[in-house]
Amino acid sequence: MKIYLSHSSEYDYENKLYKPIKKSDLIKSNFFIFPHEHKIVNSKEVISNSDFMIAEVSLSSTGQGIEIGWADSAKIPVLCIYEKGSKISSSLKFVTDKFVEYESTEDMIIKIKNYIEELKK
Repeated sequence: MKIYLSHSSEYDYENKLYKPIKKSDLIKSNFFIFPHEHKIVNSKEVISNSDFMIAEVSLSSTGQGIEIGWADSAKIPVLCIYEKGSKISSSLKFVTDKFVEYESTEDMIIKIKNYIEELKK
């Protein structure tokens, strides 16, 4: 599956999102788009050509909100993940009903893996 990762630029995405995914077995059977590592000219087009989006929403971000809106417009499923105790934007419920709270990076990886397995069914 082709998976676009969306997150706030203020979030420690390198250590809390990118590295854990790269170290997991998720990377073996899926193609992840790490937007801050790829030279993306048109993220709207990349998102619309993805199978789904994982949006790390622990921190609010205008740019991320725009990306989530593009995914919604293109009928790309969005999985919102967030760290336990985070106060996430209530407007997210208008674009997805898929929310996953996680307690650690290990927990995050397990829950993403479970979601991908459900999508493949």
